[in-house]
Amino acid sequence: MGRRRYARWSTTAWETAGQRGRHQSPNSRSVSTISPAASAGSTHTNVPARPKCPNVAGLLPGEYTPVLERLPRWAAGAPFTFQSLTLYYRKHGCGLFARYRAFLWENGTLAPVAHPDCMAPRELRGYERQREEVLANTRALLEGKPVHNVLLYGDSGTGKSVTVKSLLAVSGFENLRLIEVEKDGLSDLPRLIRTLGGRRQSFILFLDDLTFEQDDRTYSALKTILEGGLERRPDNVAIYATSNRRTLVRQTFSDRAGDEVDLSETIQERTSLAERFGLRIPFLTMSRAEFLSLVEQLAALHGITMESQTLRTEAVRWEMHHPGRTPRTARQFLMSLSLSFFH
Repeated sequence: MGRRRYARWSTTAWETAGQRGRHQSPNSRSVSTISPAASAGSTHTNVPARPKCPNVAGLLPGEYTPVLERLPRWAAGAPFTFQSLTLYYRKHGCGLFARYRAFLWENGTLAPVAHPDCMAPRELRGYERQREEVLANTRALLEGKPVHNVLLYGDSGTGKSVTVKSLLAVSGFENLRLIEVEKDGLSDLPRLIRTLGGRRQSFILFLDDLTFEQDDRTYSALKTILEGGLERRPDNVAIYATSNRRTLVRQTFSDRAGDEVDLSETIQERTSLAERFGLRIPFLTMSRAEFLSLVEQLAALHGITMESQTLRTEAVRWEMHHPGRTPRTARQFLMSLSLSFFH
């Protein structure tokens, strides 16, 4: 049968079926339908044609049976049940927080980070006591217990930011979400916190390298968020901040020699922001012995083979030209070794 003749024959068959169907009562029609919900979740696959198409064959003359036998047949159905779908969303959540674990709070919106820069816990060396305090507080957050807001302060390069970001790589912390907030976005922070309350995930609002100048009044907004505001912070949200300053606010000697009547109260107000973090953890520069021990540990971890005394001598020489006995300095030294700077 030619293609044009076959198409005309098929069209006539369906028109005849429609005319016969209009003369039947609604209850007598046997044409099956598929609900939108089922069709949305089903996977259509071709199956072998059956000798008869019972739902349509009864509406057509017998001469159209060969046409019906050539029509494709699809299997309809959903590869899941309502109960299994409910359990999946209960376990994994939905939307952005199910697909991503790290975010940036920019211009009042959440921007997902597909590949966050978080170091594996096995690569972290030194400051074990400080890291354990952070881990314990975060573990309590994930368990729904009351937790502290955390301030990690100290010398640059000691691993404060790395400690926070590495929480995403800790086993058992799969429900943790990390949201980095710039200082310019602090005024919108209460609106963000409202959207996070009641969710199954736990959230850390990460304020990195936080420092305020004397005339910067933004810290007043953060003080209210930490403590003192009328709105209660949700149990699944905590604020982790890092800073090179213990008090977060820059001070000068002239500030203490001002002509204000209540100078002590002014100084106390500027330093009270840090006190609103219930957990304040210092990250200070290592001693030389601790620094050299860290270099040896990291060298072994990264497969750098060098005689111990030579390694320590070169590390001391590097530290003299790159001040700061910190994990950052140690990693920069080992990177220079891998690039054969000392060969």
